[in-house]
Amino acid sequence: MIQVYTGEGKGKTTAAIGLAVRAAGAGKRVYICQFLKKGMFSELKALKKIKGITCRQFGRGNFCKRPPAQKDMLMAKQGLESAIRAIRSKRYDVVILDELNMALSLSVLRLNEVVRIFEQLPSSVELVITGRKAHPKIIKLADLVSEIKELKHYFKTGTKAREGIEY
Repeated sequence: MIQVYTGEGKGKTTAAIGLAVRAAGAGKRVYICQFLKKGMFSELKALKKIKGITCRQFGRGNFCKRPPAQKDMLMAKQGLESAIRAIRSKRYDVVILDELNMALSLSVLRLNEVVRIFEQLPSSVELVITGRKAHPKIIKLADLVSEIKELKHYFKTGTKAREGIEY
């Protein structure tokens, strides 16, 4: 099965991490590949303590504040290759490709490469894709799509990101 969490609202990665924790609690093994991100965020500190969850980052951070560079493309390609190895290894029951939608939207990855993963996905692997701006082809191929919509956000009133809440 393929799940997609997209939309402009807060909580796409958080939803995927919740699924990872639930899966690990059921004895499943989880691989999380984070595209574009860099940093030891609070959720990663917590995930390190949970048996059965592996998380790797392939990014330089601040991807929303600057245009992608060649280095971003190289790191995204390495992330995709890592995810493919994780899927093919049969060691993982759940594979989460966090911010894959943004990597596609920013053209640091090619849609056809991602579609190939979907087409070759073993039935034993639950694939979870997160990020804003999900491509229509990704939505069409998914079995479940949740759009997280922002109705109101305290950032717009000047509230800064808070440790343990936003990061």
